[in-house]
Amino acid sequence: MDNFYNSRAWRRLSKAFMLSKFYICERCGRPAEIAHHKQHLTPANIHDPAIALNPAKLESLCLQCHNTEHFGAGGATAAGFIFDENGDIRPKGGIEHEVYHPGPAGAGRTPQAGP
Repeated sequence: MDNFYNSRAWRRLSKAFMLSKFYICERCGRPAEIAHHKQHLTPANIHDPAIALNPAKLESLCLQCHNTEHFGAGGATAAGFIFDENGDIRPKGGIEHEVYHPGPAGAGRTPQAGP
């Protein structure tokens, strides 16, 4: 899925979508940073433009609302983790750690230095 999020089509759509929403979070009104797919992308639907590249299936979210969407009131955020600006899961403190990179079966944690 990394290839999708780095594709020209996605970068153009997400930028145009966020501009159309004035970079305002649709849930809380704070500044938004993420064009979020309302229907989570999977290997089965990522190549379907009616899902992956459809602005009607997107929502502009701030980092906090995006984290809540994926982890709820608990989960990784309660354990002190957040999504960074690259979409990687990182501890809030920015200490050296392992970054989780979702991907195909067998993918997982890759050691990387913190920000």
